[in-house]
Amino acid sequence: MSLMSSLNISASGMSAQRTRMDIISQNVANVNTTRDENGEAYRRRTVVFEERSNANKNFESYLTAQQTGLSYDRRIGTGVKITSIVEDHVTAMKKVYEPSHPDADEEGYVTYPNVNTVTEMTNLIDANRSYEANVTAFNATKNMALKGLELGT
Repeated sequence: MSLMSSLNISASGMSAQRTRMDIISQNVANVNTTRDENGEAYRRRTVVFEERSNANKNFESYLTAQQTGLSYDRRIGTGVKITSIVEDHVTAMKKVYEPSHPDADEEGYVTYPNVNTVTEMTNLIDANRSYEANVTAFNATKNMALKGLELGT
């Protein structure tokens, strides 16, 4: 694996975690939003990640190449990518009895988003730690490259 590949992998991780933090922030900001542009309560959103890998490469092809002694590209993964941002339809929306609220239904209940602030803050800490880990890996790779340049002088 080249140094540039390592930098690209770390950069993809930082970018993905930054997007995840943006979505978490959006969820927290809309914790009390009872009406969106469609007239419905806001739904919690989550980010779906997927490994960004070499085209037409799978584990079996690498294993076969290893067993037969053929040369192969050692870079199985090349980082992470965001495949989608999805709404959470699994977690139940919160129903609160507030008959005077303008968004109350016929029975006096208001539907609030399915956003749990504690869960979102926990996810935010996780995303922040993942971002920091990618920064650390990026800086370690950069320092190795700099030390390599110092050896040549």
